[in-house]
Amino acid sequence: MGRWEPDAGGRLAQAALALYGENGFENTTVAEIAERAGLTERTFFRHFADKREVLFAGGSALQELIVSVVADAPDSQAPIDAAAAGLEAAGEQFFVQERRDFSRQRQAVIASNPELQERELSKLAGLSTAIADALRRRGVDDPAAALTAEVAIAVFRTAFERWIDETNRHDFPQLVRESLDQLKALTAA
Repeated sequence: MGRWEPDAGGRLAQAALALYGENGFENTTVAEIAERAGLTERTFFRHFADKREVLFAGGSALQELIVSVVADAPDSQAPIDAAAAGLEAAGEQFFVQERRDFSRQRQAVIASNPELQERELSKLAGLSTAIADALRRRGVDDPAAALTAEVAIAVFRTAFERWIDETNRHDFPQLVRESLDQLKALTAA
């Protein structure tokens, strides 16, 4: 076994994604993931709490980045633009070309499993709450803070779906800007 090779977490994630695609999420065990990665189950649990977390690892760092950008946005920036800046920053760090295939495969696994879909919706709801809280700390009152955060999540989801599309040639931050511009055009009409 190649236990001492670098990037055990990445190897485990790749092995899990491959097995989820081959056997389905429900039919894949942690033991199989560890074996495919050439690691032990103990190593798996050092990196992930359970086999679902392979698909949602990095969510906390994503949320922290978005919230920090929203919180640090200039006071003169409109709330929706501050939220969009947070999404764009996340795109520059998390949604890069090298991770597109992994993200596409990850999303296919989530789409095929209602439990994982529910987990993703829960994570997005938590992100919306965190964005709304950051906006409130900036002085945005409710319902504007909550509404802006929900709109930001809609923009995020739309941009993400476009980004993982195999025909897409744009980067994630550009798709965030385009999605937000389309929304602004719709609401201005």
